[in-house]
Parts: sequence; structure tokens; C-alpha cells
Amino acid sequence: MTTRLIVTTSDSIDGIRVTEYLGVVRGIAVRVPSIQQGLQALGNVFSGNMQAGAEMYAEVCEQARKEAYQRLVEHARELEADAIIAMRYDATEIGEGATEVLAYGTAVKLKFPEALPAEF
Repeated sequence: MTTRLIVTTSDSIDGIRVTEYLGVVRGIAVRVPSIQQGLQALGNVFSGNMQAGAEMYAEVCEQARKEAYQRLVEHARELEADAIIAMRYDATEIGEGATEVLAYGTAVKLKFPEALPAEF
């Protein structure tokens, strides 16, 4: 069973104390639209259906973000982190039609608050 990993874009988690900073974690994905996707998108654009062309490229980008995020989480789990704070995405064009998507953040260990007594 996989334990839950908290991932947040904030620098802290309300009510939970960071006990150890494990370091920067990252996940990288490179996406290049397939020839078929590229031709379909261009065909849609040239036929005046800009929305369909944009949606095809958006789908490729979303897949890259998901893959980068999954790799980020895997990296944090390797370090036995409880959470990733200050998580961000970045994207860089690395060649003709190729884009690198980077998901990164800081892996941390947490101290969770004690549970309240049952009578509360």
C-alpha cells in the first residue's frame, strides 16, 4: 500500500510542522507531438478550426505535466518524504516542437499534531 504524499504550492502546511528538509525533488518529461497529432492539429488550424488544433496541443501538454508530476512524486517517495512543498511547473522549448516540462519542489518530513482526546 502506498502512503499518501501531500503536495502543495505553498511554503508550509497549516497546523503541521516541517521537521526535516530532504532537498529539491523533480520530475521531467519531454513531449513531442506525434506526426499524426501534428498533422491533425495543423489541418484543423488551416481549415479554420483553431479550437480543435489548440485542444490537440493542450492534450499533449497535459500528458507531459501529468508525467512530470508522477516522476516528482516518485522522487519524493524514494526519499521517504511526507510532503512536497513549494511545488512548481516550468516548461522549456528544447528543439523543433519538443518541450521539456519540469515539476519541482522541496521534499520534507512532517510532525503531525497529536489527536484530540476522545471526549472533545
